[in-house]
Parts: sequence; C-alpha cells; structure tokens
Amino acid sequence: QVQLVESGGGLVQVGGSLRLSCAASGRTFSDYAMGWFRQAPGKEREFVASISWSGARTYYADSVKGRFTISRDNAKNTVYLQMNSLKPEDTAVYYCAAGLSGGRDMASYFYWGQGTQVTVSS
Repeated sequence: QVQLVESGGGLVQVGGSLRLSCAASGRTFSDYAMGWFRQAPGKEREFVASISWSGARTYYADSVKGRFTISRDNAKNTVYLQMNSLKPEDTAVYYCAAGLSGGRDMASYFYWGQGTQVTVSS
C-alpha cells in the first residue's frame, strides 16, 4: 500500500503561482511513477502531468505545457507540481497518484490521494 497526501492548494489570482506537494508513505516511493490529475466541477477527471520513477521522463497535458512543472524528490518521498501563470480554467481539485507505468491513463495508477483544491480567481 502507498498512502498519498496532497498539500499546497488554495486561492490564487489569475497569473499567480502555486506549488502542490504530494507526500507518500508506505511502500518504496522510488518504485512508482507519479502523476497529477485534476477534476473541475461537473467535469471528468483529467490528466495533468506525470513523471517516471527516476524523474528522467515527464509528460504534460497540452493545456498546462510550458506553465506547469512536475518534479520529484525520492529522498523525501514527495512529488511536486509547480503551477505558474494560472488561469481560471485551472480551477479544480488536484489529485496525485502512484503507478508502475505512469503516463496519461488513469487506469495505470493504483493509489490516489484525497485531493487538494486549487481556485484561480479572475
């Protein structure tokens, strides 16, 4: 089992920045690829970014490419999502997830956090 706890969400103005963190406990963090997903009210959960177990490979949704950066610190069992130039359409609950293969497919992830709210006001 892997337990995931997100933090760092909040209210920010358009153009602002936030850094989300996801702390993992349980099994070996570096065994897993990690992903960030988000779900806006009335919409399906969608892929945001993912990172391989080593951090060597990252993937982004087109909607966040160039604005968001995913990173991880395996010594701290933590994955981060740096979000810059935030837009109102980035408003959502953000979830981190752990899986063996990672990537864009939610079905690839076995463990999920409870989510953290990000609200971008205009």
